[in-house]
Amino acid sequence: MFRYPSTRQDETVDTYFSSVVADPYRWIENDLSEETAAWVDAQNDVTFGYLRAIPFRDAIRARLETANNYVKESPPFTRGEYTYFYRNDGLQDQAVVFRTKDVMENAGVFLDPNSWSEEGTTSLDQMRFSADDTFIAYSTSEGGSDWRTICVMDAVSGVLLSDKIENVKFSGIEWRGSEGFYYSTYDKPEGSELSARTELHKLYFHRLGTSQADDELVFGGEGDPQYRYVGGYTTEDDRFLVITGANATSGNMLYVQDLDKGTDRVCLTEDESADSDVFEHHDGKLIIYTNLDAPMGRMVAVDTASPHQKNWTDLIPETSHELSVNKGAGYLFASYLVDVQTQVKQYQFDGAFVRDVSLPGVGSVSGFGARAKDKTLYFTFTNYTTASDTYRFDPQTGEATLYRRSACAIDSTQLESKQVFYTSKDGTKVPMMICYRKGIALDGSHPTLLYGYGGFNISLEPSFNPNVASWIEMGGVYAVANLRGGGEYGKAWHDAGTQQQKQNVFDDFIAAAEYLIDEKYTCSEKLGIRGGSNGGLLVGACMTQRPELFKVALPAVGVLDMLRYHTFTSGEGWAYDYGTSAQSEAMFNYLLGYSPVHNVKAGVTYPSTLVTTADHDDRVVPAHSYKFIAELQAKHGGDNPVLIRIDVNAGHGAGMPTHKVMDLNADVYAFCFDQMGVIPIENQC
Repeated sequence: MFRYPSTRQDETVDTYFSSVVADPYRWIENDLSEETAAWVDAQNDVTFGYLRAIPFRDAIRARLETANNYVKESPPFTRGEYTYFYRNDGLQDQAVVFRTKDVMENAGVFLDPNSWSEEGTTSLDQMRFSADDTFIAYSTSEGGSDWRTICVMDAVSGVLLSDKIENVKFSGIEWRGSEGFYYSTYDKPEGSELSARTELHKLYFHRLGTSQADDELVFGGEGDPQYRYVGGYTTEDDRFLVITGANATSGNMLYVQDLDKGTDRVCLTEDESADSDVFEHHDGKLIIYTNLDAPMGRMVAVDTASPHQKNWTDLIPETSHELSVNKGAGYLFASYLVDVQTQVKQYQFDGAFVRDVSLPGVGSVSGFGARAKDKTLYFTFTNYTTASDTYRFDPQTGEATLYRRSACAIDSTQLESKQVFYTSKDGTKVPMMICYRKGIALDGSHPTLLYGYGGFNISLEPSFNPNVASWIEMGGVYAVANLRGGGEYGKAWHDAGTQQQKQNVFDDFIAAAEYLIDEKYTCSEKLGIRGGSNGGLLVGACMTQRPELFKVALPAVGVLDMLRYHTFTSGEGWAYDYGTSAQSEAMFNYLLGYSPVHNVKAGVTYPSTLVTTADHDDRVVPAHSYKFIAELQAKHGGDNPVLIRIDVNAGHGAGMPTHKVMDLNADVYAFCFDQMGVIPIENQC
């Protein structure tokens, strides 16, 4: 039996409608307390003591380093006289921005985030050029926090200006000409900025050469509609300011203001029931993406003189497949998700069809985004066994040519992936990708990781990851289930996994696990489940509902206390997907029925569990993970280890330095192999 750190329990209780619910670990929500810090240290001591004792842990870490050690380079883009691109030489913690006036081989370093902090924990978030390309505004994150700082520099000389915008959160950086830029943020919360609740979002305009204290409040002030999320951006011609306002992660209001005429802003939408965004102003019309009356999405056009939604007319009508759109070189590129595979069609701005874009294979494609004046576009192609390659695209001829082949040394010819459709509890057909070494025998013997997300209209599209490929090379099977709650089949697929239909997501994931066992890819003793954020909730719910089905559970940065998630940072904005415990007694009871923190039962044998989180996660605060592991360690009835790994100076995942990513994956894989009783294939690690 493991000897876990002692976790104090207190007498805290909450009353929800007619029910009293104990919360004995409420004290651990205080991320500023010395007691919490000491508890974190004690938990890490136990966890890393266990991980260090795994004999092949270091070999796995070395294998991941080899797999990741290749040059990764973004497609190039031109601004002013320079061509820019991002490059990571292999194991650099953060990608570096390069630029050149001539051939790419002569490119020099322009921005190097690796020089901003000793351990590579300060990352570059966004980089935006002014309309004439003379200035750059870029945002940085420290330790993975969602709070950002915006800096401004002269794009030609690279000299930093005195302008600095601090305490920015959930924001774009959107220029108006070269005068200044729009950004969004909250008032600084009282208490811990990493866990305190953030309320109403506001849009500001910063004029170059002035103090942040003098920035103009554009939207969200007294007399304005109030929203939890506010965004602002200009059309490419700088004619219109577009403002979006939302109270949840699905659906928004849409406003526009004619900056040339200086008229008042106009509201285009009637309510927040749909997602709508202005893509461009073209020939006196606004070009808009929306899923209003079109669950799969459509493009519409409307005259700027009367832009209300009742006047919208179809430009690219809805089809039976989920639509996303990009623009570049004066064209629209419609990407359709067809059974989780990408198809792309090119259109003119008047809606005239140009061509089906020929793609290099079956997988995921991203790109085609550029300014209207650009003549050459780029896109990347990838799938689970093909590292990301970059292609150059001629929008006039439709010809795509290879621009840069991935330098990844993993032999993709030895890997295989296939898509299957399995049946969930209620009869719904759900797609799943299964990846493995070619030639494996279906004898139920393979260590397997099943990954899922199932929420927030997010689609899990095929993409290559050297860490996942390494798991497969070492003898593992990797499966990704495209659960309800995601966006793979449009708004209806998303809605089928929200609020009091959330159990559908868990049922889909459990059915995926049963399929892998029934088809002899693996067995319960060699099956692990992994997911992060909303996927961490997925893992937590499934391991408490069906603990005997899995050998290993890996909930990462998970939303695990469903009664209180909405009281931290911006959590209330997730209510579209989850509902809240304050919403109604029925919603409270539903959440209580699956909330992982509240469904750990005394004496039950749970899977070997490695909870992972980070001390600077202000998206899903680590208290979720702390409380869940405390419940597990107090009540777990078996001998399987239930541990928590708490990263220091890291956040929800974005901007995590390469060495921390490899450390985390090495520990996760070592834990899995060890608990499944499997030694990784020796010649691969």
